[in-house]
Amino acid sequence: MVKSGGSDAAIALGSNLGDRRAILEAAVQRLSTLPEVVLTARSHWYQTQAVGPPQPDYFNGCVLLKTTLSPPRLLATLLAVEQEFGRERRERWGPRLLDLDLLLFADLVLTTPTLTIPHPRMRERAFVLVPLAEIAGQWQEPVTGKTIAELVQQVDCSGVTGLAQAMP
Repeated sequence: MVKSGGSDAAIALGSNLGDRRAILEAAVQRLSTLPEVVLTARSHWYQTQAVGPPQPDYFNGCVLLKTTLSPPRLLATLLAVEQEFGRERRERWGPRLLDLDLLLFADLVLTTPTLTIPHPRMRERAFVLVPLAEIAGQWQEPVTGKTIAELVQQVDCSGVTGLAQAMP
């Protein structure tokens, strides 16, 4: 159970192997059942071209959470969920069943050997910013001071295609 006063966090989800939509839907469901986490918003799914070696297109989206977990514990929890879904880390930016990235945690700026918040490449990635702007457009990215809505206007979004879907 999340105590009142938990912190807001933004998480990116991606999949480009298997039944991508089913995997992402199951991942959202799994995130909603985590102790000390409450799912507060979710974006639509988007199809995007993969970054890195040749591989299938991704389905991407974002969720917002309220959590009493610390950022390192939240990251560890996200990595454990990836492993539950069969994630294997073989090559950087390689294909994956499920990718969960901690993008933002309240207004925290943090750099450790294992965690950087805000996510170090989120400002360059339309596949992150488009779904994040849908659910958190006014969230101010703490390094630049710009809102997510402002940041999404600064990237090429032509490779991000919304997928038709029924949202709960």
